Amino acid sequence: MLRYDTVTFLKDTAIGGKKVEDGFTITTLSGKEFHAKKLIFATGIKDTMPDIKGFAECWGISVVHCPYCHGYEFRGKNTAILANGARGVHLASMVNNLTDKLTLLTNTRADFTEDQTIKLKHLNIPIIETAVTEIEHKNGSVTSVIFSDGISRSFDVLYAALPFTQHSGIPASLGCERTDVGYIKVTPLQETSLDGVYACGDNSNMMRSVALAVSSGNVAGAVINGKLVEENFWM
Repeated sequence: MLRYDTVTFLKDTAIGGKKVEDGFTITTLSGKEFHAKKLIFATGIKDTMPDIKGFAECWGISVVHCPYCHGYEFRGKNTAILANGARGVHLASMVNNLTDKLTLLTNTRADFTEDQTIKLKHLNIPIIETAVTEIEHKNGSVTSVIFSDGISRSFDVLYAALPFTQHSGIPASLGCERTDVGYIKVTPLQETSLDGVYACGDNSNMMRSVALAVSSGNVAGAVINGKLVEENFWM
């Protein structure tokens, strides 16, 4: 990118944005203001860690979020899933394909439908409703889970369905719509609900991976370029 004199990297934090007559303005923490005809947000999301001792130290090592990203490496292992309701069943259905040693930790009273409960029992997937207080580990590798009643259970890996927040609040302040779970709503061309604003990467795609983030960014860039070229042509 350094070969292109039209590209500038700025180490600053965008803190505000607004729609103006001929585009958008973005203000930064240092007081700078930038104007653009189009905006693209590649701002990502931030997972909200639970207040469980040892959880953060294991995150991304042996406490993981995605069977597609980590499942093969942990296949056949003694596995726990920290999730409840439909999300817990969804994870269980995928992880069950990778190991027959699987336990669901709901961390509170289980919230499954009758059919879901019957299915979990049929698959011999135990459900533990007792709250998790600590994850014991060795350098980020899970050894056991300790519950609020003092009982400890050994596990090799823990899948966790975590809530998240958007890294940037600017898309919401501009009026970009979100999905029910909090992702920025986009079309297949990465267009948000606000004309001229695009989003790509993890902020707008629940299938979080580098490959998909790069792909969506490539689409957004191509679409924006096409829009700008067309607008300039018909000026």
